[in-house]
Amino acid sequence: MLVHICCSVDSHFFIEKLQHEYPDEKLVGFFYDPNIHPYSEYRLRLLDVMRSCKKLGIELIEGPYDYENWINAVRGLEKEPEKGARCEVCFDKRFEVSAHKALELGERSMTTTLLVSPKKSQEQLIRSGEAFHTSHGVEFIAFDYRKNGGTNDQSRVSKEEQLYRQDYCGCIYGLTMQRDQQHRLMDEMFSPLSNQILPASIEERLELYTKRMELEEQNTPYRIVKERFLNYRLVRASVKSGGCVIPSYPLFYSTISRTTTEGKIDFEINGQFYLNREEVRFITCETFNALTHLDYANVKALMFSPPSIDIEIALRSHLTQSPFNTSAIMVVDVIPTAKINLILETKTYDDTKEKLIIID
Repeated sequence: MLVHICCSVDSHFFIEKLQHEYPDEKLVGFFYDPNIHPYSEYRLRLLDVMRSCKKLGIELIEGPYDYENWINAVRGLEKEPEKGARCEVCFDKRFEVSAHKALELGERSMTTTLLVSPKKSQEQLIRSGEAFHTSHGVEFIAFDYRKNGGTNDQSRVSKEEQLYRQDYCGCIYGLTMQRDQQHRLMDEMFSPLSNQILPASIEERLELYTKRMELEEQNTPYRIVKERFLNYRLVRASVKSGGCVIPSYPLFYSTISRTTTEGKIDFEINGQFYLNREEVRFITCETFNALTHLDYANVKALMFSPPSIDIEIALRSHLTQSPFNTSAIMVVDVIPTAKINLILETKTYDDTKEKLIIID
């Protein structure tokens, strides 16, 4: 039987149930989910599915990430709610490819782990599956493992196995509506061109879960725990002086009370140059290098290949002598002497992130 897989939280419990109830059935996992966005999230979910299938001892095949074709398939349905018409088209798209894969492998039946997800309509899934039984000759088998406390059992299994528990379906449209309803920043879409790893980002989780797999291969005990912290995202920033934009780099946690401010350098203390407005400070790239023991040629080099966030936070703590300071600290090549116009749009917010702890 071909088992279309959407994510490890659904698939691990679902496949465990199948293996228990149908011990003689050969199961082949098929990860085909071009709806997942961004691509880093797709990679993260696939990584955890690979781990899950390895633990369960079943073969896993990855389908194509044909995201553009998926976008075209759901065009015009962007505003549909969860379990609406867009979801049905999404199921049709994924089931069509899954049915062709089943035929290619010589399988005559298929199912999907989407059936166990409480966020999905089983009626929609069954309707789509039966349509492809009629058109492709591949029998769709709808297992209902939600009933009789199944959803609670699924949650228990996901915690016991320390699976990656995403908090949105996968598609950009569902994510947008969910974050709007929650009045939350859609920080999943923040991904710096510099490839700097942001706290609580998908990229950070991808690193963590990759490291987790390495630890398991080494039989090193660990736990994944959650912790609360103050998160930060830079939306845009620029510095103008003398009518010209000059290269500048805001240290992590740099904020001002409004989006824009202006002023002139008022005084200097220990290499920090203070603006006469908004508690803004400037340091040179030379000072930045000296305090971080790095060797950037100029601010442009810093902008396109910044250090880790931990280095930036350590530098901020050193400069301000406080772990709670969020004043803007701007790195420039040369301290401006003319009037300065600063644009700094940022978001700071309470958040949670996962942390990997190695158990001695």
